[in-house]
Amino acid sequence: MKKNIENNQKGITLIALTITIILLFILSSIAVYTGKDTIKRAKLEELKTNMLLIQTQAREFVENASFDLGIDPENATDEMKTKAQSELSGTDKGTMIEKNDSLVDDLLKIGISQSDIDNGNVYKLTTENLTNMGIKDVESNDEEGWYVIVYNINDTTAEIYNTMGFNGSYSLTDIEQIEL
Repeated sequence: MKKNIENNQKGITLIALTITIILLFILSSIAVYTGKDTIKRAKLEELKTNMLLIQTQAREFVENASFDLGIDPENATDEMKTKAQSELSGTDKGTMIEKNDSLVDDLLKIGISQSDIDNGNVYKLTTENLTNMGIKDVESNDEEGWYVIVYNINDTTAEIYNTMGFNGSYSLTDIEQIEL
């Protein structure tokens, strides 16, 4: 009499295990790629938001300075010009970049003109300046990138730059054009 031996072994085959591992690898790769893309988009949006907040404050400063120059800025008195210039700097408004400032070379590389620097139109914002403007938890320093304002009193405009930028774009105008 032959015994009927049944194979009652239960478990997973090597092929099923291999397929499962490959599927998990594919799913994790997709998750990592999507996560990186989401983080990149979030960093871009954070930079845009910070720059827009700074621009809102800077526009107020440049409008006040333009008002101080009067109707005809070309014929403004020295007193009017001094008052207008004081509207752009101060504890909560930034520090004018001087010709010999260590940041000048970096600013020229990111597209700020030497004439704007020479004319006193470029201001560096520190983290403390941003906090005084009401923009909290935003860093402006060597590590995170400096926020810089380029004022044009005659046109009452203010362009915001970040020295770290995003993918080779440093000005708010350029960064607003980026789509991911």
